[in-house]
Amino acid sequence: MSALPERDGQPPAAPPDTLPGAPATVVVVGGGIGGLATALAVSRAGHRAVVLERAPEFAEIGAGIQIAPNGILALERLGLGDAVRAAGVHMAELRFMDGVTGEHVTSLTLTERYRRRFGNPYVVVHRAELHGLLLKACLADARIDLRAATAVTGYRQDGRGATALLAGGGTVAGDALIGADGIHSAVRAQLVGDGEPRISGITVYRAIVPMERVPEELRLPTSVTWWAGPHCHFVHYPIAGGAFLNLAASRDNGATEAIAGVAVGEELVHAQLAGLTAPAARRLLALGEGWRSWVLVDRDPVDGWTDGRVALLGDAAHPMLHYAAQGACQALEDAVLLGELMVQTTELTDTLERFAAERHARTAAIQRAARESVRLWHPAGEDATARNKLLGGLSEDELHEHVAWMHDIRPFPSMDHHNYDGEPWA
Repeated sequence: MSALPERDGQPPAAPPDTLPGAPATVVVVGGGIGGLATALAVSRAGHRAVVLERAPEFAEIGAGIQIAPNGILALERLGLGDAVRAAGVHMAELRFMDGVTGEHVTSLTLTERYRRRFGNPYVVVHRAELHGLLLKACLADARIDLRAATAVTGYRQDGRGATALLAGGGTVAGDALIGADGIHSAVRAQLVGDGEPRISGITVYRAIVPMERVPEELRLPTSVTWWAGPHCHFVHYPIAGGAFLNLAASRDNGATEAIAGVAVGEELVHAQLAGLTAPAARRLLALGEGWRSWVLVDRDPVDGWTDGRVALLGDAAHPMLHYAAQGACQALEDAVLLGELMVQTTELTDTLERFAAERHARTAAIQRAARESVRLWHPAGEDATARNKLLGGLSEDELHEHVAWMHDIRPFPSMDHHNYDGEPWA
């Protein structure tokens, strides 16, 4: 069934609650990483997708994004594994530094043993690079219809289909509807109705520096590096093939108002990160220009992601703080699982319910882990000393085991036997 305008206010007919014999049409609300990945997964399952994006064009904002092996595996299922591995900078370590003393506390290695265990490298890319690869694949797929400047305000449905309600008064109908429209999702507002996101009280400041401006001894071209300090921390890593250094500095400053992309002066950033006194950290922060700020927001995990033929995906379903570096990876996992379930089953509402049920425990655990990680980054004094001693005493295998429950997700998609309570898999 193609996504056509309704006639006389009724969606096109389809057998109640089942995927039709002909390819189904899935209306995807949101054209970001999660939405485009969903369209590709639906197409690879033999169905059609219509992607509705509120912005005037399909584009992605933001800077660096980290993709752990579980995200690479999902991209492989979408046919983009090789492209992302080629575009990304392959990291050799997650490097943890004490931002006060300058001590190198520990490194979680990402080289041969890590790649052998998890089956893929850990790469970083510019967010626009990943989005561009997904967009190119969607544009080349005749089963995917991309519609920009199409804002969705809500949905309606019956036993025959689900319909997106557009801001201009129009509609787009399909067999199912997926809300992949981010943390401020209009689909979630109707489906869950849990109000505005939770304000974390943490402000993050971001800038991008041409690598040629970075002193050679500070470049660390294959490292994601964290500098942890009292109530603040700072992370940097190369993006765009190593041409730029991505800077992201966080301050637990009790912010109470959500902001996004607001320009701030260098003096304010330096003052907010004054607790980081290690000379190398200060030198790197001083390189930043054109800083912009965001107050971080997320939501509590919820059980209900589905409403008949409508389901949520990615940040619309399980928005998380970025400290676990898993937001995009989890959206990619969502998309791939949904596509694979659409191959395996014929009952449409059952497919969406199974999708949400299989994804809930894992994503909720990562949402919680991302929140709790602030306790790792922001302690001071004796607490920071104790943290350094604990982390510094872990072996390479112990560090790998600590992230195994997030970074490995095989076999995919049958995940029922794994432990998603924030502990390594048995």
